[in-house]
Amino acid sequence: MITSREAAKCLANVLLLESKTRQMFVDFGYPIKAAQRLKNDNREDELLNSRILFLLTYDTAFDFSQLFEEYQLAESINLNIIRHSKSYSKTGRRDPPTATDTQALSETLKLLFNLSQYYPRQLSTLARSAPSILKILCRTHLATPVLQPPVTYLVNALLNLSVHYDDEPQRDSDPNPYFPKPDQYCNIDRFISILDNAVRTYTEEQLETLVTPLVTLLRKVFEFAPPHVRPHMQTALLPSNAERSQPLGQSNTLASRLLRLSNSPVAPSLRESVSSLLFELSDKDASSFVRNVGYGFASGFLMTHDLPVPASATEGWSTEQSGEDVGEKLTSVEGKEINPVTGQVREMEPEAPEEDMTEEEKEREAEKLFVLFERLKATGVVSVKNPVEQAVQDGRFEELD
Repeated sequence: MITSREAAKCLANVLLLESKTRQMFVDFGYPIKAAQRLKNDNREDELLNSRILFLLTYDTAFDFSQLFEEYQLAESINLNIIRHSKSYSKTGRRDPPTATDTQALSETLKLLFNLSQYYPRQLSTLARSAPSILKILCRTHLATPVLQPPVTYLVNALLNLSVHYDDEPQRDSDPNPYFPKPDQYCNIDRFISILDNAVRTYTEEQLETLVTPLVTLLRKVFEFAPPHVRPHMQTALLPSNAERSQPLGQSNTLASRLLRLSNSPVAPSLRESVSSLLFELSDKDASSFVRNVGYGFASGFLMTHDLPVPASATEGWSTEQSGEDVGEKLTSVEGKEINPVTGQVREMEPEAPEEDMTEEEKEREAEKLFVLFERLKATGVVSVKNPVEQAVQDGRFEELD
């Protein structure tokens, strides 16, 4: 068996380095042997055979349907993930996973993601791994930086696994694994904790590829979250009223960091995903969206998606201008009017400083004005009298000794 595993290591390396050998492997009928070995309760066998099958999802014409139907490939994947989940204990009394365990889990999760992407008919079976994946994600130690294996693969694996089980209605005794009893917030809080850690650690360029899947997962979860869970997510991810003492997006909270990412010039995919998340957290209502994040952050998303901009966001800069109570219409939080552009409470806005000019500055400005009027008069296009000349004629200038 040891010799067989060493041979499998060499084979996996060849398949990785020379993509043309993958179809050769398929032509010899060896994928069946890999699927059979995946049933072994051995982490090294799992690591090697999951990696081999994962590589066969690229650059081959192989159809995995036979492996699903005759060799229980989906069930083998589910069983291996269940075995891994048993190593993660709340109390920490069990021995932590070894490096081989973690590598095997990563390879299995990569295989699961690709198969769920290319074989949607198998989703209902592969989705049975979701409870175990969520358990591992909640109990695994979060390293620094946080988005590294197995966390990244755990998040990716969940992307295609249904949050809402249409084909298998959930019984009260078998709740949706994303919102388990008795703590229906535990998975949501873990996702948000990972997101908060990530946006504080990575650059925007790194976040573009690393954190976009997590934001996408949060969007999917929010879409099917129970009514009492949705406000919990909104509170955690949208700016709080306490942040409105200054323009939104200027504090160090997760919500403010997300707002800044929604305008990122270097992370277009993440910018779109974060903006979509904030819009969906606002119940897909443009007025609520502007109210929650400010028109400055909302305008780009609304315009690029051809969504109507609330009139009060562009017209209601003050109650005096519109003749109506803008606070009641859009920009009111706890009875206080807010600036619809910045999201800041109006009474907390700094007063515009009066720009006092020195005597020298006034003289320079007067000279500039005199020259401009003289040039205008010289054109002959309009008949205009220089105001400085007029002031002299009217006796408003006094010569000083």
